[in-house]
Amino acid sequence: MRGQPTHRISKKALSVWHLKGVITTGLLLIIPAALFFFTYRFQFPLFYVWTSGILVAGYGLWKIIVLPKIRWNMWRYEVYDKEIELLRGVFIIRHTLIPMTRVQHVDTEQGPIYKKYGLTTVTISTAAGVHEIPALSEGVGSRLRDKIAYLAGTEESDE
Repeated sequence: MRGQPTHRISKKALSVWHLKGVITTGLLLIIPAALFFFTYRFQFPLFYVWTSGILVAGYGLWKIIVLPKIRWNMWRYEVYDKEIELLRGVFIIRHTLIPMTRVQHVDTEQGPIYKKYGLTTVTISTAAGVHEIPALSEGVGSRLRDKIAYLAGTEESDE
């Protein structure tokens, strides 16, 4: 039996997840700000402002500081001749084996934040759904996409 997958995603994933956590937390700060307005304008109890502020701050600490490190430590992948192995999760650990014979399509994706950090996501489509290997450097992502396409027999022929 094989051991755990050994390849990790890029360490830059931490910066991306930190940034996404900051953006999400910043948007959630609208809630305590709105409650503060209502407290001032309509004499709502100050308790709601404090409670929402503490909850948003706790969420921000979790999403910006704690969660990215846990996610990065857990994420592993391996590509073998006959299967792709993925290991990820925080509270629920998912260990997925994708047979190469089931791979229908493989692609890379890159949004604006990933582009800023030089990262890409490899997406693997099967009849059962789509699987992703996130936060790979552009070079690693391209090589991995090509390798999976070759092993799965989905690459375009020169005929």
